[in-house]
Amino acid sequence: MVKTSSETLSLDEYRALLQRDFVSFAQRCFRELNPKTRFAMGWHIEVIAAKLAAVRAGKIRRLVINLPPRHLKSLLASIAFPAWCLGHEPSAQILCVSYAQDLADKLSRDCRHIVASGWYRQMFPGTRLSPQRAAMPEFDTTAQGCRLATSVGGVLTGRGADLIIIDDPLKPEEALSQAQRQAANDWFDHTLYSRLNDKLEGAIVLIMHRLHESLPSGTTRGTI
Repeated sequence: MVKTSSETLSLDEYRALLQRDFVSFAQRCFRELNPKTRFAMGWHIEVIAAKLAAVRAGKIRRLVINLPPRHLKSLLASIAFPAWCLGHEPSAQILCVSYAQDLADKLSRDCRHIVASGWYRQMFPGTRLSPQRAAMPEFDTTAQGCRLATSVGGVLTGRGADLIIIDDPLKPEEALSQAQRQAANDWFDHTLYSRLNDKLEGAIVLIMHRLHESLPSGTTRGTI
C-alpha cells in the first residue's frame, strides 16, 4: 500500500494515479531526485502542471510561463514533463533548450534518471531507453523517440521535434544586454520554430524568469 496526503492507495492505484495525473507524477520525480528534501506543494505547481498536461493532450500548442527562480519550473517543464510525455508516447521527439549547454545536459541527465528508474519502467512498460544512444545531451527510446538537449544558439541542422521546451533562454545578466536579447529572439524566431515536425500540431513551451519586456516571452503567443 502507498500512503498519499489524503488516502492509502494500492500499488496499482498509485501507478494509475501517476500515469493520469501529471502533478502527482512530478511530485514523485521530485522525491526521486531529492530524497532528503520535503516537497512543498503550491498553487502555482498545480496550475503549471494542469497547463502542461493540456499541452500533451493537444489542447494548448503555445504556452508561456513566467516564473521566478526556485519555484520548480525546471523540474516541471524540463525533467518531469518530457519523461511523462515519453511514457505516454515513446516515439515522441522532444527538444529541450536552456541558456547554456552544461545546464541543458544536467536537466537531460535528471530526466534520463527518471526514465531509467524502476518505478517508471513499471508504470510505463512500453518506454525503454535505447542502448544505442544514451549520451548526456540526448537519449533515445527503443520506439525512436528522443529527448535532445541544446543551448540557445546551438546547431539544430537536420533535427526536428514534436515538442519544444525552452527553459530560461537567457541568464539574468544577459537579459540586460540588447545584443544578447536580440540574438536570443532571432534564434527563437528563425531557427527554433523551423524545428517543429508539424507546424500546426507541434507544441512549444517557454518557461522563464522574465527580466525584460523584449525577452522571448514578450513576443510569443499563448500564456497562462
